[in-house]
Amino acid sequence: MNFNHLPLTTEDGTQLNLNALYKIAPSCFTEARDEKTGALRHVVDFKKLRQLLGDNTVEDKPEAYEFTWVGKQAARREAATPINKTLRPVLESSVDWDHTQNIYIEGDNLDALKLLQKSYLGG
Repeated sequence: MNFNHLPLTTEDGTQLNLNALYKIAPSCFTEARDEKTGALRHVVDFKKLRQLLGDNTVEDKPEAYEFTWVGKQAARREAATPINKTLRPVLESSVDWDHTQNIYIEGDNLDALKLLQKSYLGG
């Protein structure tokens, strides 16, 4: 049995989004000093980003039905934070492992999705 090893730490979703935005709109970024480390880092200048997007921005969106709950913003932040875990196959619970190599996954859904994300994003 040959296992392909995945990285033990997931990507930082916030940083992935910032990197993607920087590739397509570097002029909407500026530098700011990190309060904790003192290092310079790229941050989004929303005023410049709004200028780049022109009339395609919204400050106050019209009323609409939304699926929302208390803690939704915290859930989005949690989904973007990296984790330092790994997946291990449970061979005794997997069906016909030697032929199919299907993996039985047991654990927290968000952690499992974060760990599988890189494999299925082509990264």
